[in-house]
Amino acid sequence: MAQYSEKVMEHFMNPRNVGEIADADGVGTVGNPVCGDLMTFYIKIAEDGKTIQDVKYKTFGCGAAIAVSSMVSEMAKGKTIDEVLKFTRDMVAQELGGLPPQKMHCSNLGVDALHKAIEDYISKKKIHPVLCKCPFCDGELPCAEIMECQKCEKRIVKCPHCGNLVEYKETCSICGKKM
Repeated sequence: MAQYSEKVMEHFMNPRNVGEIADADGVGTVGNPVCGDLMTFYIKIAEDGKTIQDVKYKTFGCGAAIAVSSMVSEMAKGKTIDEVLKFTRDMVAQELGGLPPQKMHCSNLGVDALHKAIEDYISKKKIHPVLCKCPFCDGELPCAEIMECQKCEKRIVKCPHCGNLVEYKETCSICGKKM
C-alpha cells in the first residue's frame, strides 16, 4: 500500500475548492484511461485579465488525484496566468510533501487540466501569449516552463542549463545535464 504524507491525507480528507464555476472563463478536462482518474478544472479570471481569481474542480479518482486537485487549486488562486503556466508535476508533488512513484501521474493530470482551462480562456478571449516554436515539428506553443505541443503532442521544456527547448525528460538531450 502506498504511503502518503500528512499533507496528502489532509487534502484528501478535507479537499479545498471542490465544485464548478457556473460562468467560468475557462474549463479544462484531462483523464487517464489506464487508472480511470478524471479531472475538470474551472477558472475565473480577475478584471485585469491576468490573475486567476477563483479555481474550482471536480475530480473522479483515487485519494492522490483528489489531493492533487485540491493542492493545484490552492496553488493557482491569486497567481497570474504566466505563473500558473509554469506549474509542474514536481512542484505539486513537493507542495504535497511527496507522492509515491506510482501516483506521480496524478500530479501531471492536475497541472494539465489547469493548463487546459487556461488554454480555453486564452482561446475564448483571443489572447495571444508569447509563442515559442516546437523544436520537433515547428508548431507554435505558448512559452512556459513546460509546454505541450498540440501538433506533435510532445512535452517541451527549456533546459535551465543550456537554454535550449528539448523534450521533457530527466536529462537534457543536448547538454546531458539533469533537469
